[in-house]
Amino acid sequence: MFGKNAKIELLKGVPLFSDCSKRELADIAQVADEMGFPAGRTLIEEGKPGREFFIIADGTVEVRRGGCKLPARGDANSFGETSLLTGKPRNATVTTTSPVRVLVITDRAFQDLLRDVPSLAPKLLANLAERLDRG
Repeated sequence: MFGKNAKIELLKGVPLFSDCSKRELADIAQVADEMGFPAGRTLIEEGKPGREFFIIADGTVEVRRGGCKLPARGDANSFGETSLLTGKPRNATVTTTSPVRVLVITDRAFQDLLRDVPSLAPKLLANLAERLDRG
């Protein structure tokens, strides 16, 4: 089970949150729920609406886009943020390849966070734009 400080440390490693202050990371940690999933579980499905953002604490996942396997992802990776920020459908399917432990931020919690912590939105959008620009 994650304590508040462990959540903050994990969130520090998420590229989307790289420009966030310690206070902002604490606010994000407060709405992030810890969950576990077995191997073989599809966490997000390409083309479906985005309802949550995942940060992997332990374990690995397989990412496929258009049926093609993308490079393996594991500890300290995150996925699902693009749909929450843009409102567009998921751009990949993510399936666990081992048991995983994740932090999950739901779409509702994410929207509440952006409303309640106005300093976050410009940082997150600038970070996303930079990543999209890099391709």
